[in-house]
Amino acid sequence: MTYALQFQGLTLGYDRHPAVHRLRGEIAEGSLTAIVGPNGAGKSTMLKGVIGTLRPLEGGIDFGGLTRSEIAYLPQQSDVDRSFPIVVADLVTMGLWREIGGFAGLRAAHHARVAEAIAAVGLEGFEKRPIGSLSGGQIQRALFARLLLQDARLVLLDEPFTAVDAKTMADLIGVVQRWHGEGRTVLAVLHDFDTVRDHFPRTMMLARELVAHGPTAQVLTAENQFRARQMCEACAGPPHTCGRNAA
Repeated sequence: MTYALQFQGLTLGYDRHPAVHRLRGEIAEGSLTAIVGPNGAGKSTMLKGVIGTLRPLEGGIDFGGLTRSEIAYLPQQSDVDRSFPIVVADLVTMGLWREIGGFAGLRAAHHARVAEAIAAVGLEGFEKRPIGSLSGGQIQRALFARLLLQDARLVLLDEPFTAVDAKTMADLIGVVQRWHGEGRTVLAVLHDFDTVRDHFPRTMMLARELVAHGPTAQVLTAENQFRARQMCEACAGPPHTCGRNAA
């Protein structure tokens, strides 16, 4: 089995203080993996390392031939500037940026793809709505539509189902399953273990260091969850070796 990502002793952090410490492991190509762990476990930090907004303090990532242009990233909703004066259709169209550059390059076929993506997430009729007027679930649908247009081999989702209603969540999980069925690799930072158990075959549990990685039922054990909490609680200061001290 080939890998989409291989973590090679990866250490990431802020101001030289590691938030992810010596991470090793592989994400199989075409896999659907949940990233879980307590608050402050380094889950979002890991995704930022993959997309390149954080440079490694140590180690690195082997992308297995993948280029960064083949990676799509959904940030947390709190990182999205909803005051920016843009409408839904324009936000979704940004998913074509690497392909066409500015909006001046849009052709009829591109407009058709934008409309198809908007329909796929259930936002027909919202094309001209300012994004600042959308609910949490509606903005998340629009962001998923933008991801659809990126047509990426690797999709990274940071808390994709936070602040959305049950219907929106079910629809967006359907999009995630569509990506998985197409052979894309999907990593999602999640907090709800029921969602992970129901929809994500593989799980990686972090507590600034790797706790467990494998089939979801084998990772989401009470023992692993307790160990992860211990490891994070031990990291009151810079977390260089706190995981091993708490194990």
